[in-house]
Amino acid sequence: MFFVDTIELEGLGNRSYLAGGERTAVAVDPPRDIDTVLAAAARRGVRISTVVETHVHNDYVTGGLELARITGAAYLVPAGARVSFARTPVADGDTARVDTDLTLTAVATPGHTPHHTAYVLNEDGRPVAAFTGGSLLIGTVGRPDLVEPRLTEELARAQHASARRLAEGLPDETAVLPTHGFGSFCSSAQADGDSTTIGKEKASNAALSVDVDTFVADLLAGLEDVPAYYTHMGPANAAGGAPVDLTPPAVAAPDEIAARLAAGEWVVDLRNRIAFAEGHVAGSFNFEVDGKLATYLAWMIPWGKPVTLLAESPEQIANAQRELVRVGIDRPAAAATGGPDRWLRGGERPASFPRSTFAGLAGQGADRIVVLDVRRDSERAAGWIEGSVHIPIHQLHQRLGEVPDGTVWVHCAGGMRAGIAASLLDAAGRDVVAVDDGFDAAADAGLPVATS
Repeated sequence: MFFVDTIELEGLGNRSYLAGGERTAVAVDPPRDIDTVLAAAARRGVRISTVVETHVHNDYVTGGLELARITGAAYLVPAGARVSFARTPVADGDTARVDTDLTLTAVATPGHTPHHTAYVLNEDGRPVAAFTGGSLLIGTVGRPDLVEPRLTEELARAQHASARRLAEGLPDETAVLPTHGFGSFCSSAQADGDSTTIGKEKASNAALSVDVDTFVADLLAGLEDVPAYYTHMGPANAAGGAPVDLTPPAVAAPDEIAARLAAGEWVVDLRNRIAFAEGHVAGSFNFEVDGKLATYLAWMIPWGKPVTLLAESPEQIANAQRELVRVGIDRPAAAATGGPDRWLRGGERPASFPRSTFAGLAGQGADRIVVLDVRRDSERAAGWIEGSVHIPIHQLHQRLGEVPDGTVWVHCAGGMRAGIAASLLDAAGRDVVAVDDGFDAAADAGLPVATS
């Protein structure tokens, strides 16, 4: 009998896997904080004998090299990947033993990257699962535009062919186990569901149901902005992800927090957006630790800018560190726990701003306020409040000067990104109201919602 354990990377919308038998196992696309994988192996009582990468990742720093070093495992990386470390290069059709009666077969699946490789897990020679990385995902495929603009259309066509190769070569009952697609911006669309098989994908995945020209046109038309930090992930992985240090950061006293803000550094408050709105250190930004912290903070912060973390508890700091090392933000400059009463100097008062709903927005005079929509382009295309200003959240820090004068009522689709945006505007000295509400409530509140 074999097992497959899923290691969720919820903040990044990715998954890693540990698969094996009674004694040994393979780790697939492991995260940089490899203790999660080692713990999974310990729970199973198996030794990690093999570590594989489906591709050189563009959205997170891998822990594969370090995991292989610590465990003594063979490190399998696609032969076409340009990397600067020793590894076992893998070509189409190569096989590797995982455990008794368990083998992996490499399947070249270019598209997400030119060298992308899927791995089929075979039990007694029968395919039982396919680790598809950024190739065939749940209801979609990995985006083809992360390598080089000149290659995007070529790779999109390759995605179509690779998805069909997997579908035609594997039994319908074969489990499809992708790395991307659960909120990752490496996916060309979001996964519809939590699990799938080759048979299910044949019935629902456009790559397997429409012709290549239609597929490519639709795929390219639906691509959205690439997170800025992706620029740094590929080179980090090509060099080999360095070991991580998750020890607690140095503690910042109120004078140091103030000094770091005065120096233009980022002070990030990890508390929930309700607590932040009620009281925070003036000039700090709010990225909830339970939100998509790594994605949005790494996307928006100037790369290499020192960051100080503020949180209610050491556990929140530790969780944030784990999320951030996965995207190459290795060590916070400092950290502090508690609340504003412990972070402010004597005589200073917390800053705050109000929160409201779309019903509250509907009661305002349109001539006295600015409505700012910070959703993505695709979200806004489905409907927007007439007269609203549109600046996607990941662009707001560079475009604050474009927000018209007046009190800014900022909204997104559900509240989290509006909280981030409100903190940026508040830090810039703007009067702001965070609309903490689902966008579906806008029309119900009587606000004029336009559609294209």
